[in-house]
Amino acid sequence: MDLPAGRRIRYFGFAHYCPICRARVRRFLDYSAGYRNVVCPLCGLQPRHRLMWLYLTWKLQLFGRTPVKLLHVAPEEVFSEAFSKSPNIDYLSADLTMPRAMVRMDLTIIPYPDHSFDAIYCSHVLEHIPDDRAAMKELLRVLRPGGWAILQVPIDPSRDATLEDLSIQTPEERENYYWQFDHVRLYGNDYKARLEDVGFEVTVDWFVRTFTDADVRRLGLDSSEGIFFCTKPRLG
Repeated sequence: MDLPAGRRIRYFGFAHYCPICRARVRRFLDYSAGYRNVVCPLCGLQPRHRLMWLYLTWKLQLFGRTPVKLLHVAPEEVFSEAFSKSPNIDYLSADLTMPRAMVRMDLTIIPYPDHSFDAIYCSHVLEHIPDDRAAMKELLRVLRPGGWAILQVPIDPSRDATLEDLSIQTPEERENYYWQFDHVRLYGNDYKARLEDVGFEVTVDWFVRTFTDADVRRLGLDSSEGIFFCTKPRLG
């Protein structure tokens, strides 16, 4: 296995730049036959991670002076390290099975009081949960009024309604219909409405469109990805 320094030399180039690990590379790696030139060879992260990193650091200025009590679900290692080291972030990572998470947590029964967190970051988790509405309600419950949550999921933009079919059970069927063997649904353009139905106020932020086409290519972003920025209504 290459050491990080060896990888930097091996993949060095000027075609792409990863804003997370700050690597300049000649190409990104392929994730699969249908998803090519997307994975950073240094940190191993993908377009959705790079977009989120830029959003959190540039637009939300999360790593600043404002104190934030943050719940991070299914923690990505690089993000987790950055969050935990930031002096303004009171950080908690959680997952049902992931060993590196700080606590074990079922999102449908979150063991924390109402209004416990200022912010929640939960990416590509809800598509794995059979009762996603229960999880959404719990995330809303533990968020403080006026707080924000970023709740990302894979979305098929060609589909108006989310596909959920209890007859789709085998890993092969799920991969065929839901894009991955362990997904239990494929969200469509009604995802925003599903979040609003449980009480979130939702803005789909097309932050990616603030970048030029050249920068989208250089940074390896997905121009079709909107950010689901959810807030909890203030009391009164």
